[in-house]
Amino acid sequence: MRRRPASPIPRPQRAVLLSLLCLVSFVSASVGAEPTKPTATSEASFSDQIAPLLAKYCINCHGDKKPKGGVNLAKLTDESSLAASQKVWQLVVENVESGDMPPEGKPKPTKAEVELLTGWIDSRMEKLDCGKESDPGRVTLRRLNRSEYNNTIRDLFGIDFRPAEDFPSDDVGYGFDNIGDVLTLPPILMEQYLAAAESIVEQAIVADSGSGGLLKTWETEGLETDAGGAPYEDWARTLGTTGEIAVTFPCPREGEYVFRARAFGQQAGPEPARMAFQVDGKAVETVEVTAEVENPKVYEVKVPLSAGARRISVAFVNDFYDPKAENPKQRDRNLIVDYLEIQGTAVAANTPLPASHQKIIFQTPTDATRGDCVQAILERFASRAYRRPITPGEVARLVKFVDLAEQSGDSFERGIQLALEAVLVSPQFLFRVEIDPRIEKSEKTQATRTHPINEFELASRLSYFLYSSIPDDELWQLATEGKLREGNNLETQVRRMLRDPKAKALVENFADQWLQIRNLKTVSPDRKQFPTFDEPLRAAMLKETELFFEEVMREDRSVLDFLDADYTFLNERLAAHYGIPEIKGNQFRRVSLSEGSHRGGLLTQASILTVTSNPTRTSPVKRGKWILEQVLGTPPPPPPPDVPELKDDESTTLSGSLRQRMEQHRSNPNCASCHARMDPLGFAFENFDAIGAWRDKDGAFPVDSSGALPSGQSFQGPEELKGILKTREKNFTRCLAEKMLTFAIGRGIEDPDKCAIDRIVDATSSDQSKFSRLVLEIVNSDPFQKRKNRGAGR
Repeated sequence: MRRRPASPIPRPQRAVLLSLLCLVSFVSASVGAEPTKPTATSEASFSDQIAPLLAKYCINCHGDKKPKGGVNLAKLTDESSLAASQKVWQLVVENVESGDMPPEGKPKPTKAEVELLTGWIDSRMEKLDCGKESDPGRVTLRRLNRSEYNNTIRDLFGIDFRPAEDFPSDDVGYGFDNIGDVLTLPPILMEQYLAAAESIVEQAIVADSGSGGLLKTWETEGLETDAGGAPYEDWARTLGTTGEIAVTFPCPREGEYVFRARAFGQQAGPEPARMAFQVDGKAVETVEVTAEVENPKVYEVKVPLSAGARRISVAFVNDFYDPKAENPKQRDRNLIVDYLEIQGTAVAANTPLPASHQKIIFQTPTDATRGDCVQAILERFASRAYRRPITPGEVARLVKFVDLAEQSGDSFERGIQLALEAVLVSPQFLFRVEIDPRIEKSEKTQATRTHPINEFELASRLSYFLYSSIPDDELWQLATEGKLREGNNLETQVRRMLRDPKAKALVENFADQWLQIRNLKTVSPDRKQFPTFDEPLRAAMLKETELFFEEVMREDRSVLDFLDADYTFLNERLAAHYGIPEIKGNQFRRVSLSEGSHRGGLLTQASILTVTSNPTRTSPVKRGKWILEQVLGTPPPPPPPDVPELKDDESTTLSGSLRQRMEQHRSNPNCASCHARMDPLGFAFENFDAIGAWRDKDGAFPVDSSGALPSGQSFQGPEELKGILKTREKNFTRCLAEKMLTFAIGRGIEDPDKCAIDRIVDATSSDQSKFSRLVLEIVNSDPFQKRKNRGAGR
C-alpha cells in the first residue's frame, strides 16, 4: 500500500496529536454497532463505512468537545473535507498503516479495516491531487555549496585546487547542504570568494612571460602571523617571540623564484635578529637582519618551487629577552616584516605553461586578431562558468578588464586574469540561476502556469545532481544543440554519467548525508571501553559504506541491496573488526558474505552502527530513530519537554541490562508511545556494540535482540528484522526517492510533490527496483524538469 509523505503539520502540534492518538482509547461510547462489513476500496462509502471507523476509533478523543491536540476529526463529515484537511488525513494514514495507533493494550482496527480506511483515503487523495495540472514548485536561487564550488573550479580550470576548504561550513536543510533556502551569503564568505578568485586565476594562468616580472607582493593586511605575531604600528608585522609570518602563493609553474622580505630588527643581545626563509614549513636559507627601524632593508633568496599552492614564510629564529638589561633598548630582540614578495626568474619563465593556462588561453593573439581572440577566450570560459550562453553585453564588460590591464602596462594574460576574477565573483557564477519566461501584464492567467526549464538549466540540474559540478562537454553540447530532451538522449546521458568517475560526487554528497556518515568524522567512542577504535578503523568504516553505495550505483543493482546484501567491501583492518578471516592488506576488495557473518546491507555496517551510538554504549533509540527517518521515512515526533535522557551513570536508580533499564525509563506514559516505535528497531541490532563489533553479551548480561513492532510482527535479531523491512519495499523506496529528489532539486518535499513521488516509486518497483530507474524517474519528474512561473505562489 502506498505510503504518504511525512506530515507537514507543525512539529509541536504533530507531537501532541501523535502522543494523544497513541495513548487514548479509541472506543467510542456513542457508537455501539459494528460498521458495515468492508468492501472494495473503490466502492467504499464515506457515510456508511469510513465515518463509522472514525467514530469507533477516533471521535471519542478528537470530537467537537475539547478535541485532543486541537485536532477535531468530527469535522471530517464527507469527502469534500479531504481538500480542506489533507494534512490531517495524511497523518491518519501514516499512523494507522504503520500500526502506531492505537497502542498496545487498546482496541485496534482489524487488517481489513486498516486497508479499507487507508485505501479509501489514498484513492480519494490521488484523484484530488494527481488528476490536475502538476505543481513543480520553485527552487530558491541557489548558491554553490563548498563541494560544488570546488568541483566547479576543478572542471573549469582543469586543476585540483580546493579553495572552498577554508570557506565557512554550509548550513543544512532537510538533511542536505545544497538546499537553496539555507545557503545564505554572509559578508565573510564574499571576502573569501574575492580572495579565492585571485588565487585561482594566478595559479591557473601565467600572467608574466618575461624573465623577471613581478608576480606577487603581500603587504601588511595580507600577511598571516602565528600566535607570536602582532601589528607594528599600521604598516608592518612584528614577531616578538619565535614564530613566522606566512602567505599562500599559488605558484603557476615549476621553476626558480626570488623570494624577498623587507624587514628590520629591534636589536638586543649579542647578535642581530635572524630570519629564516621557508617553503612549506622547511627552511631554505637563514639571513641576519642587521637593519633597524630607521633604514629597513630588502632581503632575498632564490628558491625552487613546484607548481601549486605553496606556503612561503619568514620565521624569527633567535628570540632574545633580558628584562634586567641596563639599556631598555637592549632588553628585547624582535623581528619586524614590512612585506613579502615573489618574483619569477628566467628559469621559471622558460618552464612549459601549465595545462590550465593552455586550456583557458586556447588562442594566441596577434595584433590583427587580438580583439577576436579576447572575445573567444572570455565567451567560452564565462559561458561554461555561468552554465548558459553569455550575452554580448556581458562579453563586452569582461573585455574592458583586458583593455584596462593593457592600458596600465600589464600583459594580455594579466588582463585575462582580471576578467576571470570578475567572472568568479559574479552572482551568475556563484548562484545557480534559472530564468522564468517573460509574462506580459495582459496574460493574467499565465502567472498560474508552469513551464519546462530550458535545456541549459536542465543540463545544469542534472550535472549538479550527479557530479556536483558543471555540465561536461557531451552534456553541454547536447544542450547547445537543443537536443538534450530529444529521443533517448536524456536517458543515455544519465546512464553514461552514472558510470563516470565524477559520479563519485553522488556518493560523497548524497549518500554520506542521507546515511549521516559524515558524522563519523567527529564521533569519539570512549577509548577505554573501545581500545581497538583508531583512525585507520574510522577511515575503513567510511570507505566500506561509500564503496558499497558506489557498487549499487555503478552496477545498477536493486536499491533493496541497501537493506540486505550478500557482499560488502573490506580491507584487513575492517575484516578483523568484523571477525572475517583471510583478508590481508590495506586495499579494499569486494567480499562475499557467508551465512553467519552477521553482516549484510547498510544496517549492519560499522559506520552506521557507530554514528547511531553513544560514546560509551549503544543507543537503541538512536538506531531505531535512524531507521524510521532514513529507511522508512516515518520520523517520530520530538520528545516531550522535560523528559530526561537515559544516563550511563552506574549510580542511576535504574538497574539491569540496557534493555531492562530502558524499559524502566519508558514506563513514563509520555515516553512510551514513541519508544514503542523506535526501541524494537534499535534493539534488533543490540548484538553490535557501539563501534559495530559483534557481541553476545552486554557486560554481564546476555544480549536480547528480539522485538515486536506496533504492527504485531515479531523478530529475533537483525536478520529477521531485515526480512521484515524488505517486505516494506515501497516504504523504503519512497523514503529513498524523497531523499534523493530533495537533494536533486535543492528544496524540501511539499504536498504537491507526492503525486510525482508516487509515480517514481511505482516505476522503480516495476523495474526490479534498479538504481538507474530511480535516478531516471527523478530526472524525468515534473519537479526536476519544470518550474512554476514567478507570481504563481505555491
